[in-house]
Amino acid sequence: QVHLVESGGGLVQPGGSLTLSCAASGSIFSMLYMAWYRQAPGKQRELVAGITSGGTTNYADSVKGRFTISRDNAKNTVNLQMNSLKPEDTAVYYCNGVFRVTENLPRTYWGQGTQVTVSS
Repeated sequence: QVHLVESGGGLVQPGGSLTLSCAASGSIFSMLYMAWYRQAPGKQRELVAGITSGGTTNYADSVKGRFTISRDNAKNTVNLQMNSLKPEDTAVYYCNGVFRVTENLPRTYWGQGTQVTVSS
């Protein structure tokens, strides 16, 4: 019932910036938590940043001070502003969310991912 679609990925040079967006759609009753994960080749998927319905955020140590997660409730969108990008940030970035659909318990949903490549 809930669909997450990422956008904004692409190629950027080291030190550059990129903004990812995740749009949620469907029969959403409430959003409890949304996050960005990433998975690099040969590595396990890791949490990059998360934000609760109340606005509380958390970040991986590797991106603190460089990445900012934010919400736009009116547009059902969660963004990830990435600054001072490094080659090690290269990965497929996935949007994740915990939503409650009408008369159902909360459950988690995943987007299909968007590729971010940081290279000169």
